[in-house]
Amino acid sequence: MRWLDNFGERMARRVATTSSRRSVLCSIGKVLVGSAFIMPVLPVARAGGKSTDLEQATDEELASCDYWRYCAVDGFLCSCCGGTATTCPPGTTPSPISWVGTCHNPNDGKDYLVSYHDCCGKTACNRCLCSSQTRERPGYEFFLHNDVNWCMANENSTFHCTTSVIVGLAKN
Repeated sequence: MRWLDNFGERMARRVATTSSRRSVLCSIGKVLVGSAFIMPVLPVARAGGKSTDLEQATDEELASCDYWRYCAVDGFLCSCCGGTATTCPPGTTPSPISWVGTCHNPNDGKDYLVSYHDCCGKTACNRCLCSSQTRERPGYEFFLHNDVNWCMANENSTFHCTTSVIVGLAKN
């Protein structure tokens, strides 16, 4: 094992003679900045999966504010604005930040976590306006409040419509 100690000492001395604290800090900074650009493109495993109700929903249900998954929506439904309940219309981009609601599906009797994303970049759709305050919290609890322009994180902060993506079953 003496050879491992000698190898480790040689490598440590080589690094010490060819680098400074400033260059090490610079390298660490480059890694951190580089990871900030890589992380958003990595795949993310979503909990659960699609509920069986999604395949059974009709266009009329998806365009109605009474549909169960819109229990905490506040805005124009993307399903009426050229997109779907889960995707933004062409020419818009989803906001990277969102609010989450817990909605009860009467078809299976289960509660689901639903993530609401605003689609940004075009003027407001002005069709199928829904404003539900089910379990809404006061405005000072920013992440639980749906009366916020969530497009503020986008390059173009103009609000167009809102999608509702089922994240998974709510745990009691």
